[in-house]
Amino acid sequence: MTTLPQGPLAGLRIVEISGLGPTPFTAQLFADMGAEVIRIARPGAGGAAGNVLGMENDPIERGRDVLELDLKSPADKALARRLIARADALIEGMRPGAMERLGLGPADFPENPRLVYGRMTGWGQSGPLAPTAGHDINFIALSGALGSIGTPEQPVVPLNLVGDFAGGTMYLAFGMMAALWHAQATGQGQVVDAAITDGVAHLMTMIHGLVANGVWDGRRGTSLLDGALPWYGTYPCKGGGHVAIGPIEEKFWIEFQRLAGFAPGELPDRADRTRWPALRAALAARFLERTRAEWALVFDGSDACATPVLSLAEAAAHPHNVARGVYLDHEGMRQPAPAPKLSATPGAIGPGSALARITPEEALARWDA
Repeated sequence: MTTLPQGPLAGLRIVEISGLGPTPFTAQLFADMGAEVIRIARPGAGGAAGNVLGMENDPIERGRDVLELDLKSPADKALARRLIARADALIEGMRPGAMERLGLGPADFPENPRLVYGRMTGWGQSGPLAPTAGHDINFIALSGALGSIGTPEQPVVPLNLVGDFAGGTMYLAFGMMAALWHAQATGQGQVVDAAITDGVAHLMTMIHGLVANGVWDGRRGTSLLDGALPWYGTYPCKGGGHVAIGPIEEKFWIEFQRLAGFAPGELPDRADRTRWPALRAALAARFLERTRAEWALVFDGSDACATPVLSLAEAAAHPHNVARGVYLDHEGMRQPAPAPKLSATPGAIGPGSALARITPEEALARWDA
């Protein structure tokens, strides 16, 4: 049985219906901050959603216990009902209507009016596409985000960070916290309908503003933040690796030029768009004169807005990340620490197995059901 950290959400009880991607990551966020999360998983599934992706140990699964139940069995369904009836919140990511068909939908718990029912889907609980399948790439495509990221020739898939975890997990977690705050004040729970398409569309608020104000015409590779600017992008270095630069403000641009070894007025005027190809070529040539490590030393501690592009292993070892404790070793695996950092009640990963199996009797006794 997992020993729970005493974080800011200590005492909060959450039932997680086993799923993929954004639902277990949402549960991880709650668990990292001290909430008591019990996952309900199918018998024999191993509890770990990451196993579907070929991972034996998925850090997203950390910090909670798993109770294996067959929700199509009347006896196991009754056990699930007893837990959910005692929970503050539930997290599920099934297709719309699936939980209702099991008799475990939001309307099936009148005895728990405070229940916050967090629902995570790609398309949402309503709309023409709600009953259809999809993955991160489809959701960000229909939200306009994918079409805005990449080169002029082709969109570039930004891992599954924009859809599953930013537009999905973060909006589900925020929506649930808002609903939990309301439930605390009023005693009334509610359903949180978190759709990845909705969340990603909301993430694009600033980008819509750029278009509406005529700052960007919507074409990939032509905006302030998508690589069009020679001074906002990446450059290869001598011997391999890249440096990322972003000195947008004039004072940072002046500092960058000084440290990169350019005399005042040596570079083409960046205010003249016709000179951008020449400016890009000059920057590219300069970065090829030194290794990435050498450039990292040149820019270290400056306001030049220039940093090495690190691998995951290098990021974990970088002095800044080490000083802030961004990564930690847990159960033999290097993984990101709980975030964000709270000054009085910081999050923590509970000791013990990431997915400790518990019996129905243990689960019910813990929640006094």
